Formats: sequence, structure tokens, C-alpha cells
Amino acid sequence: MFRKIADQLQSYFGISKKEARGALVLMVLCLVLLWFPFVFRRFLLPVLPIEEQPVNLKMLDSLANELEKANQSKIRKFKPFPKKTFAEEPAKPVKLFDFDPNSASIEQLERLGIPAFLAKRIDKFRSKGGKFRKKEDLLNIYDFPAELFHKLKRHMIIAPANVPGKHISKTETSAENKKAPTFSKPAKPVIVAFDINTADTTQLVRLRGIGSKLSLRILKFRDALGGFHSAEQYAEIFGLDSIALAELHRYGKVNSDVKKISINSITAEELSKHAYFKNKRITTTIVNYRNQHGPFHAVDDLSKVRVMDKATLKKIEPYLRFD
Repeated sequence: MFRKIADQLQSYFGISKKEARGALVLMVLCLVLLWFPFVFRRFLLPVLPIEEQPVNLKMLDSLANELEKANQSKIRKFKPFPKKTFAEEPAKPVKLFDFDPNSASIEQLERLGIPAFLAKRIDKFRSKGGKFRKKEDLLNIYDFPAELFHKLKRHMIIAPANVPGKHISKTETSAENKKAPTFSKPAKPVIVAFDINTADTTQLVRLRGIGSKLSLRILKFRDALGGFHSAEQYAEIFGLDSIALAELHRYGKVNSDVKKISINSITAEELSKHAYFKNKRITTTIVNYRNQHGPFHAVDDLSKVRVMDKATLKKIEPYLRFD
């Protein structure tokens, strides 16, 4: 019976036989500790002999008097601590005015009624290269209240972004002839589609909405994956707004294969470096299951591991090989 229970624990949690036996012993000890008070009161306590002794009232009265005197002496010596009063900071008055969320300072955002922690969060988003290209982008800030957004929406003025590559040159004019300035616009460099799995930062920064920091983040995520197998994975990159995502879909093509991992020979430490296997509990369970039940032959074999669900299996399938 105990062997069957240990085998079930081993297969369910993906642990070794020694660990399963240890877990079973701990479960039995817990049950004994839980039931011991009930058994003691129900069966053992009535059997134990209890000697009844007469109550010494004089001794109890003397102890009560000593305790009362000790309490009174403590009350006399006790001096209450003076209450500290703290000056309450006056609430900042809310004043609505026109503002640009891309350039307004933290103080200006607080004057508009935006909480301090949200104002700092907006400033941090801008410092990392983020920009608000339309009013609704303000709702992408985590925990920003919708009621406050609708209140500030008519006061938001977002300056149009400068068109990259546009250059304005003004001819020299004299005060006498007052010639009108002339403007020249050089040809805009043409962006061609590229392979996202072999691209570098110089190709990514040419796209609208993608700066140097965001391009490095895209490459870091790609390398952690071993390459993109579908353009739908672009949405998993943190910090991409609608414009940058549209540009990636337009120019970033998946033309090369991904780097696959051998699930039957990789260690738990190496597996945890993959972007889809960051959970160490899952990687350890997969490796333990493989060591106990033998190599995997197909993706369906991984579904037997309890910690793997269908959504995760669908994501990781293009990155696995079963040699």
C-alpha cells in the first residue's frame, strides 16, 4: 500500500523514489500529530489517575494581595509617553491646464491631479525611450485610472513628431532685398524588408517608434528565444507600442530557421536560459521526468509532465528537437 502511494507521488510531482518516500513519511507524521490531541483527550486522559488536593485558600489570598501591590507600584512608576503631533501636509490643489505628456515635469503632472507614483512612472517610461504618440497611449501606463484619463483628455496636446531625415535650409537674405527663404528636402532613405533573425540594431532603429534601447531589447528577446518562428511573437516584446509593432510586422520578416534545443540531452540550467523556460520549477520537473521515464520522442510525451499545459507546449514546440 505504502509503495503504491509513493509511486503515485513520484509520478505526479516528478520526483525521485527517495524524495517520494520522504514525503510519505512526513505526511504520516503530520497525520499522527493532528490526531494525537484528540486521542489523548478521548482515550488516555480518562485512564490517567489524578490526585485531588484540598485548595489552600490562605495561600491564594496572599498571592492575590502580592500581585495587586505589584500592579499598583507599576502603575505609579508608569509615565505615559508624550503624544507626538505631526503636521499634516496640505493637499496640493488640482488645476487643469493644457499639457504635453511627453514633456510635462513630475510637478506639473501632480498639479493636474495625477498621483505622485503615477507621475514618477510616466517619467520613468519616458526616460527609457517611451513616447506617447496619441492620447490613448496614456492608458498603457500601468494602473492609470480611466476616469482621470477622460478628465485630462481634452487638455492633452501631443506635439507632432519630427519626420526623420527632413532638413530645412534657409538661403542668406539681406535686409535690403528681403528675399523669401527657400527650403530643400533631401530624398528620404528607402527602408527595405529584412530578416528579423539576422538583423542588428542599425536596421531596427530606422523603423518608426524604435530607438536604441528598444532595439537592444528586441535583440535580447530574440537571442533568448533562439530566433523568431512567427511574426506573432513580436507582441510578446515588452514596451512596443502600436506604431513600433506595425513597423516590425511590415519590415521584419521571418526568413531563417530558429535555433532548436535537444530536449533529451539539455540540463535544467541550460534549459532555464530559454525565454519560454524561465520557471526553474518547470525545467527541473522536465529533466527529472526525463531521467526517470526515458527520453522524449514527441511533443505529446511532454504533455505527460504535470506542469506543462497545452498553451506552453504550443509555444515551445518549434524550438524542440528529439534526437
